[in-house]
Amino acid sequence: MSENVARRGFLVGGLGGAALLAAGCTSNEPAAAPSSQAAAPAPAASGNDQPGTKVTIGFSAPAADHGWIAAIAKNAEAAAKQYSDVDFKPVEPTNDINQQISAVESLIAQKVNALVILPNDGQQLNQVASQATAAGIPVINLDRVFPDKLAYRTWIGGDNYGMGVAAGHFIGKQLKDKGVSDPVIVEIQGIATLPLTQDRSKGFADALKTYGFSVTAKQDAKFTVETGNQVATSLLQAHKKIDAMWNHDDDQGVGVLAAIKEASRDEFIMVGGAGSLNAMKEIQSGTSVLKATVTYSPTMASSAIKLARLIAQGKGMSDLVENQVPQSITLASETITKDNVDKYLALGFES
Repeated sequence: MSENVARRGFLVGGLGGAALLAAGCTSNEPAAAPSSQAAAPAPAASGNDQPGTKVTIGFSAPAADHGWIAAIAKNAEAAAKQYSDVDFKPVEPTNDINQQISAVESLIAQKVNALVILPNDGQQLNQVASQATAAGIPVINLDRVFPDKLAYRTWIGGDNYGMGVAAGHFIGKQLKDKGVSDPVIVEIQGIATLPLTQDRSKGFADALKTYGFSVTAKQDAKFTVETGNQVATSLLQAHKKIDAMWNHDDDQGVGVLAAIKEASRDEFIMVGGAGSLNAMKEIQSGTSVLKATVTYSPTMASSAIKLARLIAQGKGMSDLVENQVPQSITLASETITKDNVDKYLALGFES
């Protein structure tokens, strides 16, 4: 994915019931189902889902230049449509920092009841989020975090470190079970300088270490299909034998898999990242080197809208004892394999 991506969690049940089970790109930096249709989350069996005070929720996110980001916007809209008491006001998506700031300022001026913001850059949009908070508008910070906790009411996003841990354990166990010693393990990152990427790499290294393994080589692919293809080609040429590969992002993985097929290489196992529909179908086929993907689902946008509604209406999560919505929610990363892929297909997004 481009920097605009960065990853993802699953919501099981409505937030009114607080049944959070997350999955999964590709964030501090950077929904849809098959055919890019939004996967509407099932409403929770909770009084919180009954119509309440009418609220207006503003929404701002980067431009949909990547499958994951496109799914973020679709999931947010789908969740808002579930509620007759929600007036959903999305602004034009953009990758221009100044334009996103202006768009958020327009929502502040309209005095919306809550704001859901996935910033292009948390640092650069921190000030406008603080302006919203100062104006009495609760900000739900989606994925890429604002550095100042006073700038937002609640943060919700994926577990980048957990993605790496999940990928590392899958690869480590597979290689151990095969009796492989001193394996060649390569890693294809997103954007190496981003904190989210560094968290993923650290989780991967930490998990591999528990098996006595380490990464042989790693290179970043900028979250794009083209660069994914180029980086994979380079790594395949540099290593005549590979035992395992982890690609951080299923969107850039389209290019990675194309390079692997072009090189006619199949001696290794591969793990993806995010949980795209494309990756799930590869796994489901049973004929691909791609054996698993670790999730970071864009359904987190649906959760963010539900949280915004609860907060704007002064409600908490009905399954929790506390009266208020938590300040921070980190969604877990799950491992999708051929054994469980069927139950995740409806949550996949098109790359």
